[in-house]
Amino acid sequence: MSTFDPGLAEVLAAETRLSHVDGEAGELVVGGYPLEVLTAHATFEEAVYLLWYGHLPTRTELAELQQQLAQLRELPSLTLDVLSHAAADGRPPIDALRMAAATFDLGVGEEMLAAAVLARMGTAAATYGRLRAGHAPVAAKPELGHAAHFLYLLEGVVPDAERARALEIYQMTVADHGLNASTFTARVITSTGSDLVSAVTGALGALKGPLHGGAPGPALEMVFEIGDAARAEEVLRAKLAQGERLMGFGHRVYKVRDPRADVLAAAASSLMAEGEQQELYRLAKAVEETALRVLAELKPGRRLDTNVEYYTALLLHGVGLEADMFTPLFAAGRTAGWIAHCHEQRTVGRIIRPQSRYIGEVHTAWTPIDAR
Repeated sequence: MSTFDPGLAEVLAAETRLSHVDGEAGELVVGGYPLEVLTAHATFEEAVYLLWYGHLPTRTELAELQQQLAQLRELPSLTLDVLSHAAADGRPPIDALRMAAATFDLGVGEEMLAAAVLARMGTAAATYGRLRAGHAPVAAKPELGHAAHFLYLLEGVVPDAERARALEIYQMTVADHGLNASTFTARVITSTGSDLVSAVTGALGALKGPLHGGAPGPALEMVFEIGDAARAEEVLRAKLAQGERLMGFGHRVYKVRDPRADVLAAAASSLMAEGEQQELYRLAKAVEETALRVLAELKPGRRLDTNVEYYTALLLHGVGLEADMFTPLFAAGRTAGWIAHCHEQRTVGRIIRPQSRYIGEVHTAWTPIDAR
């Protein structure tokens, strides 16, 4: 009889070359490269190629992938209809993205499907943000990179290089992260012999759950609530005394500082180097330092260090995005990893079918309906 593990935390369900998460050492390796090395040198498209094909692209290979993504950015008319109706109905962005994803294979052959799903996920997320703001969608610009194109579709103007690069670093940071809930969902669906669009749509459904995707926005809201570094300790102690959780601290996997937090903190520092942005960055750093000290004092042994949400919220705010766009943007980056895992799972050729242990009654006597 197998041992019951309700969260499957100790169950080894896949072998992968895509990413390695070491929670004790605080390390994330993507395609063989430490995250900080990859994000320091690669473009998002290079990271995608690495995940999909197992090596960094040559100039020719990179240009081919960039051209594929650019050619496939335009959304099918049915996808635009879905997004328009969702906006009129006031649906949350992640719901609209889930509904739209089911149409991403329209007009695309199998050989181009992966590129279409990735390209259209970003387009759909940005287009929905624009529709919700009451603006008409804008036409795609094939000359822009993946991250810059997202901001262009959302805002209607070509972004400056600094904002585009900050967003690109974020998308690489979240592209893959072990066998998390949404990735496992995609692999389970793929293992049945189902198609890529179904797997990615299912992954979006898993990401919607607050225990998985999380909500980076509250971490920044806490910083704004504090407002002044001199108030940080007072506010944080009060929150903990009331049983509240300090948003942006602690992670189920990482028992030390989340390596993604360091990458995003450096990106935020570079992006928010002047004026009010710099003041906000300094405030966030001061709040972080105070929070870590207070948590160490009041919750000794809990190992509650800074996680990815803290600097995700700060960086994306610095880029100029509203909080309700954070999760759709996460999905637009993570889609690269979902697709890579689907490809990897397809080579296994075996359905994922774990066992369950029955704990109900047996041999129960039937009670006629009039006697119940």
